[in-house]
Amino acid sequence: MTETPEPSALANPTLPAQYTPADVESRRYEAWVADGVFTADVASDKPPFTIVIPPPNVTGSLHMGHAFEHTLMDALVRRRRMQGYEALWLPGMDHAGIATQNLVERQLGQEGLSRHDLGRERFVERVWQWKAESGGAILGQMRRLGDSVDWSRERFTMDEGLSRAVQTMFKKLYDDGLIYRANRIINWCPRCLTALSDIEVVHTDDEGELVSIRYSDEIVVATTRAETMLGDTAVAVHPDDERYRHLIGTEVELPLTGRRIPVVADEHVDPAFGTGAVKVTPAHDPNDFEIGQRHDLPSITMMDERGVITVPGPFEGLDRYEARPAVVAALREQGRIVAEKRPYVHAVGHCSRCRTTVEPRLSLQWFVNTGPLAKAAGDAVRDGRVRIDPEDMSKRYFAWVDNMHDWCISRQLWWGHRIPVWYGPNGEVRCVGPDEEPPGDGWEQDTDVLDTWFSSGLWPFSTLGWPEQTPDLARFYPTSVLVTGYDILFFWVARMMMFGLYAMDGKQPFDVIALHGMVRDEHGKKMSKSFGNVVDPLDWMDRFGADATRFTLARGANPGQDVPVSEEWCQGSRNFCNKLWNATRFALMNGAHVDGPLPTELSTTDRWILSRLQHVVDEVDEQFERFEFAKICDLLYHFAWDDVCDWYVELSKPVLAAGGPAADATRRVLGHVLDQLLRLLHPVIPFVTDELWIALNGAGTVARAAWPQLDKALVDDAAEAEVDALQRVVTEIRRFRSDQGLRPAQRVAARLDGLGVVAPHEWLIRSLARLDEAGAEFAASATLSVAGGVRVGLDTRGAIDVAAERARLEKDRAAAEKEAAQCRAKLGNEAFVGKAPEHVVNKIKERLATAEADLARIGAALAALS
Repeated sequence: MTETPEPSALANPTLPAQYTPADVESRRYEAWVADGVFTADVASDKPPFTIVIPPPNVTGSLHMGHAFEHTLMDALVRRRRMQGYEALWLPGMDHAGIATQNLVERQLGQEGLSRHDLGRERFVERVWQWKAESGGAILGQMRRLGDSVDWSRERFTMDEGLSRAVQTMFKKLYDDGLIYRANRIINWCPRCLTALSDIEVVHTDDEGELVSIRYSDEIVVATTRAETMLGDTAVAVHPDDERYRHLIGTEVELPLTGRRIPVVADEHVDPAFGTGAVKVTPAHDPNDFEIGQRHDLPSITMMDERGVITVPGPFEGLDRYEARPAVVAALREQGRIVAEKRPYVHAVGHCSRCRTTVEPRLSLQWFVNTGPLAKAAGDAVRDGRVRIDPEDMSKRYFAWVDNMHDWCISRQLWWGHRIPVWYGPNGEVRCVGPDEEPPGDGWEQDTDVLDTWFSSGLWPFSTLGWPEQTPDLARFYPTSVLVTGYDILFFWVARMMMFGLYAMDGKQPFDVIALHGMVRDEHGKKMSKSFGNVVDPLDWMDRFGADATRFTLARGANPGQDVPVSEEWCQGSRNFCNKLWNATRFALMNGAHVDGPLPTELSTTDRWILSRLQHVVDEVDEQFERFEFAKICDLLYHFAWDDVCDWYVELSKPVLAAGGPAADATRRVLGHVLDQLLRLLHPVIPFVTDELWIALNGAGTVARAAWPQLDKALVDDAAEAEVDALQRVVTEIRRFRSDQGLRPAQRVAARLDGLGVVAPHEWLIRSLARLDEAGAEFAASATLSVAGGVRVGLDTRGAIDVAAERARLEKDRAAAEKEAAQCRAKLGNEAFVGKAPEHVVNKIKERLATAEADLARIGAALAALS
């Protein structure tokens, strides 16, 4: 037996006995950054690959949704970088207008101040001060996760370059007639005192009331907001509704006000809903506003921006929630209440920042005319310039862009991009571009700022230098992939499509939109503080490591589908990292290396693992192109755990112990397989793979190593078939031993007959199955037949208590028979099968199949004992 050769002088054969993520992750990340691994070279001749990070809020902390999405983006970028692309993953943050202003206002409140005490200029200075001192905590957390972003290109939606881009875009849209100012119904937050975009409104099912009010002898209307009747200016009915046709064009007296309002005919009204008559409050409901426009109705604003009633009379000065019961009481006193339903559960919009109930409100705001922009965004997907993955999500996209309303872009805030429009003393209006001087004395700038989504919509090209024609813009635009959640397909993705196509002369902002689902708990339930099921990824990283956190998230990522996660699964991912560590440590301690070409003389098991590796390389590449991260992780997990660790490493041990040329070849193959496996796993679990790869290779970083390529010359069907047969024999023997009550490490004498194709591997079978040669006194006390004609006789005399083992098996058989009988009884009950959910019936069928398999196995074991 030859001695184990010395490994490469640069390799590290003495990895610590255990993998401790905290000892590795920060060190490895700082080494990547210092070595410029993540910095894209605009002057290189490599093909570009670009992803711009969906900018997290400057106020934010890394939550599970961020961790999930960043893991997927990082995996894509790291793989492309290894494939030889000039990969740019551009980081940055969003200024988060409402959230940031609210945060700083709360700080001022603790000091007994308001933003009005400071004034606009000093308040904005205070926000910048907060950002410098406390903002951007998420950037450090992105480093902990392993994000391979190009920090030299970090952007902020309020930095000088992006502010210039915002002003340029506003001016361009304004000059092209695509931005206008008008009175329209918008979402209004009475607490934040600003308009809100649709995405800033969270709808929940709340308990309220439904009150039916008699407006005349023939007209009854129902409402959940009784106080708004003070602003009614009409009653609407369907023109074909026979019940009300004779009333169209007449007037009724509005209760409590004495005002006369008309009855109008409008096809928007559903005659089958409720009484078929609806109250029309144009200043406080979007549908009513449209009716009002069609019929030239007046719009009466009946409450102010804080939700306080402004209509003269007994309710003036009341808060909306005080006015509601007061109005109902007054109507009840007049005998106008027909019905009251409480509680009445209905959808109510809330401000996403402060949870205040949103009020639809008629307000003078700035809007983008989305018609031509939305059409271009739809056409880009229809004509194939942009692909949405999964494809079935395209229907949702078209449903949005084909029916898009004009977009309210003004916000009544101080923090944000101030609208570059000035008003003159005689009613003049002037839009000022970034290279233009504002007007002089007597002119006032618009006090509103732009919706945060306006600057975010420019993100794919403004971050690369637009409106200047920079080298980065020419090299890295259009970006390659946008990875984002399906929940913001309409709000952010559509805006980037509209602005990108408009600003870049029809060139799309990204080639592919890869949509993922939402991270949920292990039961598929939405994570919520109120449910107590929120998982903090930072906690998981502290306890299990960043790699385990990433692998858990990626392993659940099927395109467009929600992602359930649990702590138990993260523990399993940590165990997987430990398995890789232990396998690589064993390999290094036994001389595995990557020096020189692969040997030409290889054993069947060496040829088998190399062939299996080729299939895995090919399949991983195919699944990456489909964004099938779950399949990638599952494939690599089972190849690493099953093929490499449980089989090849175990098959290698007797070979390495025997020494000689075969052992030398196995050392080289083992080194090669681990090298390639670590490369394949690196995009998903970067830290442990880099540490192990460096230990194996002695220098460099796997982040810069070449991505594995399929080598068809190493595909060996014969070796795979031979080892497959060997695995079946060993697996059956191990199962049989367990059924016979033998301990895993307990050796017993055995005779093997009919080995056929696996005859050359008898010594390996005996090594893996703990079988000794049959001696002169051998007598088979238990026998087994394996697929392929292999017969195994075991001499278990003295190794087990036959009577006790038979008693144990009889007990197991009785339990299996009881389980089978219960399952058959349920499945034979037609009433049960007819009423039970399909998944319940299928579960019982699975239980029956398992019980029947157990009965067959136990019966065979009892027969063998006889």
